[in-house]
Amino acid sequence: MESINPNTRLAILADIHGNSIALDAVLQDIQNYGGVDGYWFLGDYAAIGFDPVGVLERVKNLPAARFLRGNTDRYLVDKTLPGPSPQEVQRHLDLLPTYIQVARSFAWTTGAVSAAGWLPWLSALPLDFRFTLPGESRLLAVHASPGNDDGAGIHPYLPEETLAEFAAQAQADLLLVGHHHLPFDLSVNGVRIVNPGSVSNPFPPDLRASYLLLETSRAGYQITFRRVDYDRESVIKATSQVNHPGFEYISAFMRGLNRPSWLPSKAP
Repeated sequence: MESINPNTRLAILADIHGNSIALDAVLQDIQNYGGVDGYWFLGDYAAIGFDPVGVLERVKNLPAARFLRGNTDRYLVDKTLPGPSPQEVQRHLDLLPTYIQVARSFAWTTGAVSAAGWLPWLSALPLDFRFTLPGESRLLAVHASPGNDDGAGIHPYLPEETLAEFAAQAQADLLLVGHHHLPFDLSVNGVRIVNPGSVSNPFPPDLRASYLLLETSRAGYQITFRRVDYDRESVIKATSQVNHPGFEYISAFMRGLNRPSWLPSKAP
């Protein structure tokens, strides 16, 4: 297992989803903060947004960058889709418009990244990575949960027993996760579970891009959450200009109109 040296600052980013405008704002904030020694990405780079290739080009050119696979990255490679499934659509025909929009959106993104030659890079992304931090803390980075890039994932509103199962599966002291676009920091049976939030497509009320800084010292490590505003109306305009089939879905995120069923109404 690789070790991280003391006095190292890392930027942890997740769920960029083809939004190069949000990514540029985050990268500029990192430079304004004094820069970092490396970048860790927790998956979901290209799918959904208006500029999948631009995002891939930016992150791949960053120095000392590490990458792992998200579920939407795998979808682009193996041609699977998120829900609803064809079987669910057969049982509930009202889901057909959603199914069609999802299929068109992923076909659009697959065509873009395939034409630009990115499918081999996406297919080679690992499921996770592990490091040892100063002070012998064991770190595991994943997209959704230990051993899985998809599914229910981890968020603070899961039952305590489910969170405890994920904590035990991690076999780590610090577990970094993405997938749910919700920044959080919680402790479960001695395991610290942290989500940096999403660069793109966060949930209301705070629609700013989110990421975190992990800074090490000889005593251990420190985590700092960062929020960065960006021009969401420009994202909507750019999405329209490329005739993106997911325009309505993306616009709803940019305007704070999407909120998952598992997120309580009074949650931040």
